[in-house]
Amino acid sequence: MNLSQEVNLANTNRRTAPMAGKMKITTPSLIRWAGLSAMVAGTIFAAIQPIHPPDVLASVTTSAFIIITSFKTVMCLFGLFGIAGLYARQVEQTGWLGLAGYLLLTIFYAVQMCYAFAEPTILPLLAPVAPTFVESVMGMASKAGGSMNLGAFAVIFNILPVLYLLGLLLFGIATFRAHILPRWAAVLLASSGPLAIIMSQLPHQIARFAAVPMGIALAWLGYALWSERRKQVS
Repeated sequence: MNLSQEVNLANTNRRTAPMAGKMKITTPSLIRWAGLSAMVAGTIFAAIQPIHPPDVLASVTTSAFIIITSFKTVMCLFGLFGIAGLYARQVEQTGWLGLAGYLLLTIFYAVQMCYAFAEPTILPLLAPVAPTFVESVMGMASKAGGSMNLGAFAVIFNILPVLYLLGLLLFGIATFRAHILPRWAAVLLASSGPLAIIMSQLPHQIARFAAVPMGIALAWLGYALWSERRKQVS
Protein backbone atom coordinates (compact mmCIF):
# COMPACT_ATOMS: atom_id res chain seq x y z
CA MET A 1 0.00 0.00 0.00
CA ASN A 2 1.47 3.38 -1.03
CA LEU A 3 1.35 6.63 0.94
CA SER A 4 -1.67 8.00 -0.91
CA GLN A 5 -3.75 4.88 -0.20
CA GLU A 6 -2.80 5.00 3.48
CA VAL A 7 -3.94 8.62 3.75
CA ASN A 8 -7.25 7.85 2.06
CA LEU A 9 -7.85 4.88 4.39
CA ALA A 10 -7.12 6.99 7.46
CA ASN A 11 -9.54 9.70 6.30
CA THR A 12 -12.24 7.11 5.69
CA ASN A 13 -11.78 5.65 9.18
CA ARG A 14 -12.05 9.10 10.76
CA ARG A 15 -15.32 9.80 8.93
CA THR A 16 -16.94 6.47 9.79
CA ALA A 17 -15.85 6.32 13.45
CA PRO A 18 -18.25 9.05 14.71
CA MET A 19 -21.14 7.46 12.80
CA ALA A 20 -20.40 4.09 14.36
CA GLY A 21 -20.37 5.68 17.81
CA LYS A 22 -23.71 7.40 17.23
CA MET A 23 -25.36 4.20 16.02
CA LYS A 24 -24.20 2.13 18.99
CA ILE A 25 -27.09 0.40 20.74
CA THR A 26 -26.67 -0.46 24.42
CA THR A 27 -28.72 -2.52 26.85
CA PRO A 28 -29.66 0.49 29.02
CA SER A 29 -30.93 2.38 25.99
CA LEU A 30 -33.04 -0.60 24.87
CA ILE A 31 -34.51 -0.94 28.36
CA ARG A 32 -35.29 2.76 28.38
CA TRP A 33 -37.15 2.54 25.08
CA ALA A 34 -38.96 -0.51 26.41
CA GLY A 35 -40.21 1.70 29.23
CA LEU A 36 -41.59 4.12 26.67
CA SER A 37 -43.26 1.19 24.89
CA ALA A 38 -44.91 0.12 28.15
CA MET A 39 -46.19 3.68 28.58
CA VAL A 40 -47.73 3.63 25.09
CA ALA A 41 -49.30 0.19 25.58
CA GLY A 42 -50.77 1.08 28.97
CA THR A 43 -52.11 4.42 27.76
CA ILE A 44 -53.82 2.86 24.75
CA PHE A 45 -55.29 0.05 26.86
CA ALA A 46 -56.79 2.49 29.37
CA ALA A 47 -57.91 5.08 26.82
CA ILE A 48 -59.86 2.83 24.45
CA GLN A 49 -62.09 1.25 27.09
CA PRO A 50 -64.59 4.12 27.54
CA ILE A 51 -64.93 4.65 23.77
CA HIS A 52 -64.85 1.05 22.53
CA PRO A 53 -67.93 0.32 20.37
CA PRO A 54 -70.28 -2.46 21.55
CA ASP A 55 -69.22 -5.95 20.47
CA VAL A 56 -72.17 -6.49 18.13
CA LEU A 57 -72.48 -7.19 14.41
CA ALA A 58 -73.61 -3.64 13.61
CA SER A 59 -70.38 -2.16 15.00
CA VAL A 60 -67.98 -4.18 12.88
CA THR A 61 -68.21 -2.08 9.72
CA THR A 62 -68.06 1.30 11.48
CA SER A 63 -65.02 3.54 11.34
CA ALA A 64 -64.85 3.71 15.14
CA PHE A 65 -64.59 -0.07 15.43
CA ILE A 66 -61.88 -0.33 12.77
CA ILE A 67 -59.79 2.50 14.24
CA ILE A 68 -60.02 1.39 17.87
CA THR A 69 -59.35 -2.29 17.15
CA SER A 70 -56.35 -1.22 15.06
CA PHE A 71 -55.02 0.54 18.15
CA LYS A 72 -55.44 -2.76 20.03
CA THR A 73 -52.98 -4.38 17.62
CA VAL A 74 -50.51 -1.53 18.17
CA MET A 75 -51.02 -1.91 21.93
CA CYS A 76 -50.07 -5.59 21.79
CA LEU A 77 -46.89 -4.84 19.82
CA PHE A 78 -45.76 -2.18 22.28
CA GLY A 79 -46.89 -4.36 25.18
CA LEU A 80 -44.62 -7.21 24.12
CA PHE A 81 -41.56 -4.94 24.05
CA GLY A 82 -42.61 -3.09 27.19
CA ILE A 83 -43.08 -6.21 29.32
CA ALA A 84 -39.73 -7.54 28.08
CA GLY A 85 -38.01 -4.34 29.24
CA LEU A 86 -39.72 -4.36 32.63
CA TYR A 87 -38.64 -7.94 33.16
CA ALA A 88 -35.09 -7.34 31.92
CA ARG A 89 -34.65 -4.45 34.36
CA GLN A 90 -35.40 -6.66 37.38
CA VAL A 91 -34.65 -10.14 36.07
CA GLU A 92 -32.22 -11.05 38.86
CA GLN A 93 -34.51 -9.86 41.65
CA THR A 94 -37.81 -11.36 40.45
CA GLY A 95 -36.62 -14.96 40.12
CA TRP A 96 -38.92 -17.73 38.91
CA LEU A 97 -42.03 -15.79 39.90
CA GLY A 98 -41.12 -12.94 37.59
CA LEU A 99 -40.18 -15.34 34.81
CA ALA A 100 -43.55 -17.11 35.05
CA GLY A 101 -45.44 -13.80 35.00
CA TYR A 102 -43.37 -12.52 32.09
CA LEU A 103 -43.97 -15.65 30.00
CA LEU A 104 -47.71 -15.63 30.70
CA LEU A 105 -48.05 -11.97 29.73
CA THR A 106 -45.91 -12.47 26.64
CA ILE A 107 -48.11 -15.33 25.46
CA PHE A 108 -51.20 -13.26 26.25
CA TYR A 109 -50.02 -10.31 24.15
CA ALA A 110 -48.86 -12.54 21.29
CA VAL A 111 -52.18 -14.42 21.03
CA GLN A 112 -54.28 -11.32 21.69
CA MET A 113 -52.47 -9.55 18.86
CA CYS A 114 -53.65 -12.21 16.40
CA TYR A 115 -57.28 -11.70 17.41
CA ALA A 116 -56.88 -7.92 17.50
CA PHE A 117 -55.37 -7.92 14.00
CA ALA A 118 -58.31 -9.92 12.64
CA GLU A 119 -60.91 -7.51 14.04
CA PRO A 120 -60.25 -4.50 11.79
CA THR A 121 -58.85 -6.38 8.77
CA ILE A 122 -60.97 -9.54 8.42
CA LEU A 123 -64.27 -9.16 10.28
CA PRO A 124 -65.48 -6.08 8.31
CA LEU A 125 -64.98 -8.03 5.07
CA LEU A 126 -66.85 -11.07 6.39
CA ALA A 127 -69.76 -9.14 7.93
CA PRO A 128 -71.81 -8.87 4.69
CA VAL A 129 -71.15 -12.46 3.51
CA ALA A 130 -70.88 -14.41 6.78
CA PRO A 131 -72.83 -12.46 9.39
CA THR A 132 -73.45 -15.55 11.53
CA PHE A 133 -69.72 -16.12 11.94
CA VAL A 134 -68.99 -12.47 12.75
CA GLU A 135 -71.90 -12.31 15.18
CA SER A 136 -70.58 -15.40 16.97
CA VAL A 137 -67.11 -13.86 17.19
CA MET A 138 -68.57 -10.69 18.68
CA GLY A 139 -70.64 -12.77 21.07
CA MET A 140 -67.49 -14.59 22.13
CA ALA A 141 -65.91 -11.28 23.09
CA SER A 142 -68.99 -9.91 24.87
CA LYS A 143 -69.87 -13.25 26.54
CA ALA A 144 -73.27 -13.08 24.83
CA GLY A 145 -72.55 -16.22 22.80
CA GLY A 146 -73.45 -17.01 19.22
CA SER A 147 -75.20 -19.57 17.08
CA MET A 148 -72.02 -20.94 15.44
CA ASN A 149 -69.55 -23.30 17.06
CA LEU A 150 -66.16 -21.63 16.60
CA GLY A 151 -64.17 -24.63 17.81
CA ALA A 152 -60.49 -24.05 18.60
CA PHE A 153 -60.87 -20.36 17.78
CA ALA A 154 -63.15 -19.93 20.80
CA VAL A 155 -61.19 -22.31 23.02
CA ILE A 156 -57.95 -20.37 22.59
CA PHE A 157 -59.78 -17.08 23.07
CA ASN A 158 -61.24 -18.32 26.35
CA ILE A 159 -57.74 -19.16 27.62
CA LEU A 160 -56.67 -15.52 27.30
CA PRO A 161 -58.39 -14.35 30.54
CA VAL A 162 -56.49 -17.05 32.46
CA LEU A 163 -53.16 -15.89 31.01
CA TYR A 164 -54.12 -12.29 31.76
CA LEU A 165 -55.14 -13.00 35.38
CA LEU A 166 -52.17 -15.16 36.32
CA GLY A 167 -49.66 -13.10 34.37
CA LEU A 168 -50.64 -9.82 36.03
CA LEU A 169 -50.83 -11.40 39.46
CA LEU A 170 -47.44 -13.12 39.31
CA PHE A 171 -45.60 -10.31 37.54
CA GLY A 172 -47.11 -7.70 39.86
CA ILE A 173 -46.11 -9.64 42.99
CA ALA A 174 -42.60 -10.25 41.63
CA THR A 175 -42.21 -6.55 40.79
CA PHE A 176 -43.41 -5.59 44.27
CA ARG A 177 -40.88 -7.90 45.91
CA ALA A 178 -38.02 -6.74 43.67
CA HIS A 179 -37.99 -3.22 45.23
CA ILE A 180 -36.78 -1.63 41.98
CA LEU A 181 -39.84 -0.15 40.25
CA PRO A 182 -42.68 1.70 42.06
CA ARG A 183 -44.33 -0.73 44.48
CA TRP A 184 -47.77 0.88 44.35
CA ALA A 185 -47.76 0.46 40.57
CA ALA A 186 -46.90 -3.21 41.13
CA VAL A 187 -49.81 -3.55 43.57
CA LEU A 188 -52.16 -1.97 41.03
CA LEU A 189 -50.87 -4.31 38.33
CA ALA A 190 -51.26 -7.42 40.49
CA SER A 191 -54.79 -6.48 41.54
CA SER A 192 -55.94 -5.73 37.99
CA GLY A 193 -56.38 -9.41 37.12
CA PRO A 194 -58.66 -10.33 40.06
CA LEU A 195 -60.56 -7.05 39.53
CA ALA A 196 -61.23 -8.04 35.92
CA ILE A 197 -62.63 -11.40 37.05
CA ILE A 198 -64.94 -9.71 39.55
CA MET A 199 -66.18 -7.09 37.09
CA SER A 200 -66.76 -9.71 34.38
CA GLN A 201 -70.07 -10.43 36.14
CA LEU A 202 -71.28 -6.94 35.14
CA PRO A 203 -72.56 -5.91 31.67
CA HIS A 204 -69.75 -6.07 29.16
CA GLN A 205 -69.53 -2.33 28.45
CA ILE A 206 -69.08 -1.70 32.18
CA ALA A 207 -66.76 -4.66 32.68
CA ARG A 208 -64.39 -3.08 30.16
CA PHE A 209 -63.43 -0.47 32.74
CA ALA A 210 -61.61 -3.18 34.71
CA ALA A 211 -58.83 -2.81 32.12
CA VAL A 212 -58.23 0.84 33.06
CA PRO A 213 -56.24 0.08 36.28
CA MET A 214 -54.05 -2.34 34.37
CA GLY A 215 -53.35 0.27 31.71
CA ILE A 216 -52.51 2.88 34.33
CA ALA A 217 -50.20 0.47 36.18
CA LEU A 218 -48.37 -0.52 33.00
CA ALA A 219 -47.92 3.12 31.94
CA TRP A 220 -46.74 3.97 35.47
CA LEU A 221 -44.12 1.23 35.49
CA GLY A 222 -43.06 2.17 31.98
CA TYR A 223 -42.59 5.81 32.95
CA ALA A 224 -40.51 4.78 35.97
CA LEU A 225 -38.30 2.66 33.74
CA TRP A 226 -37.95 5.34 31.08
CA SER A 227 -37.24 8.19 33.50
CA GLU A 228 -34.78 6.05 35.48
CA ARG A 229 -32.72 5.27 32.42
CA ARG A 230 -32.94 8.88 31.21
CA LYS A 231 -31.45 10.14 34.50
CA GLN A 232 -28.63 7.59 34.28
CA VAL A 233 -27.80 8.61 30.71
CA SER A 234 -27.81 12.30 31.70
